[in-house]
Amino acid sequence: MSDAAEREYMEYDVVIVGGGPAGLSAAIRLRQLAAEQDFDISVCLIEKGSEVGAHILSGAVIDPIGLDTLIPDWREKGAPLDTEVTADHFLFLGPAGSLRIPNFLFPPLMNNHGNYIGSLGNLCRWLAEQAEALGVEIYPGFAGAEVLYGEDGSVRGVVTGDMGVGRQGEHKDSYTPGMELRGKYTLFAEGVRGSLSKELIRKYKLDEGSEPQKFGIGLKELWEIDPAKHRKGLVQHTMGWPLDNSTGGGSFLYHFGDNLVSVGFVVHLNYKNPYLSPFDEFQRFKHHPAVVDTFEGGKRIAYGARAITEGGFQSVPKLVFPGGALIGCSAGFVNVPRIKGSHNAVLTGIMGAEAAFEAVKDGRQGDELTAYPEAYEKSAVYKDLKRVRNVKPLWSKLGTFIGIGLGAVDMWMNNLGIGLPFTLRHKKADYESIKEAKDCKPIDYPKPDGKISFDKLSSVFISATNHEEDQPVHLKLKDPAIPIAYNLPKYAEPAQRYCPAGVYEVVRDEDGSNPRFQINAQNCVHCKTCDIKDPAQNINWTVPEGGGGPNYPNM
Repeated sequence: MSDAAEREYMEYDVVIVGGGPAGLSAAIRLRQLAAEQDFDISVCLIEKGSEVGAHILSGAVIDPIGLDTLIPDWREKGAPLDTEVTADHFLFLGPAGSLRIPNFLFPPLMNNHGNYIGSLGNLCRWLAEQAEALGVEIYPGFAGAEVLYGEDGSVRGVVTGDMGVGRQGEHKDSYTPGMELRGKYTLFAEGVRGSLSKELIRKYKLDEGSEPQKFGIGLKELWEIDPAKHRKGLVQHTMGWPLDNSTGGGSFLYHFGDNLVSVGFVVHLNYKNPYLSPFDEFQRFKHHPAVVDTFEGGKRIAYGARAITEGGFQSVPKLVFPGGALIGCSAGFVNVPRIKGSHNAVLTGIMGAEAAFEAVKDGRQGDELTAYPEAYEKSAVYKDLKRVRNVKPLWSKLGTFIGIGLGAVDMWMNNLGIGLPFTLRHKKADYESIKEAKDCKPIDYPKPDGKISFDKLSSVFISATNHEEDQPVHLKLKDPAIPIAYNLPKYAEPAQRYCPAGVYEVVRDEDGSNPRFQINAQNCVHCKTCDIKDPAQNINWTVPEGGGGPNYPNM
């Protein structure tokens, strides 16, 4: 980071870090309030992707409650959500067959009718247009690299990353120091495992009163399929094969648009076997008889991966600190059994914005926005998460067969107003669940056929991922010796497998000797899985130069 004396600065009432649904909703709501109350408020939003939407990855079946609250006439204004759910299927897969579970067995909250299938990235692009029309300043290609603190310890904004820094830290001819964006309040909407949000949670001990956050990794492909096989509005979810009973996860398959299908696979990151590869489980899944016909004769047109927050109600940290707040998945508001979080991101963005607006209007700055957590505890988001709070712990403790069954019973009880009077704990972080390699069996994954299943590098290629090669590696090892000296003998260095983009490799001489840990940072799709799952917690994901990473189309 450049010397503070070299930096230029810009001052705003509110600075927002992240151009996802939470950050954009907060920006829009701030400017809506400014217009409604005739009180001007300056709002700046930065986004590390090359454009808003470039790094957004979600299924996505979207509950419109958030949009209905933020922009009630979003349909008339042309928001890119025009595929309503028409059919909702849930299958349990075995190695060669499937069993459809009747919809009447699921509590009403699991019903997808009334929701919309679409691209969350395209929706964010549209939301950015709405925000700019209201007067929000949006700066894509600028990563929030550092938190600015005041002398009193409060957050005073952020510093964007330096541009034009060489691999060894030298300044190239194109060098431009980062800029200070100062705000009376700063809202962090970085998404899952945001690098600045992680620092804030640690600094202010925001997670002291909550359970450890839990995560999954979601892998997704976008396909253009044979029109004869397209069933616009179909939502299909599965559990079971190829995952075993002790490994949580499942798939989604959504038909939308013009012959488009989003297919994805989620693996909970508390899995135990270090030989498991979420990417290869996804590729194997697509060959199951219940789904393979959808893809035969089709064309894969996009790929991506992203971590998902799964801790839910009991893992939500304290939301505010002096000078700012966490909104959206920076705090973790995903409803795991519904596989939905964007609606809660929008709603928490609105709540954070309303608290910040009132504070600025009252002449305050740098204090805690206590109105935000107070609003959260009375909100639909709180209710949404509380009624499913025991599903994830039951699944993790008892496995898929028993855990999901009991989770369904608990959701029904909550629906009837007689839910369990206690909240089950998560107890430990996901990286603590992994077993030693000597206690596990290697998994023999089939070779991809290049038609239905693919390798990692060809997948990264269609994610349009790019980083300036001559820049510092943004994946920092706290101790460079650990991957080979500790992780390799004890855990068979699982980074080779949990990374969905081929970033981490153990390379050897021709005779198999002299193992070395290689980081191919150019491949990174910013999923954050390494930061979460590394058993030694030795990898620190930091932001690369702004504009780097994937450029997801229609994802």
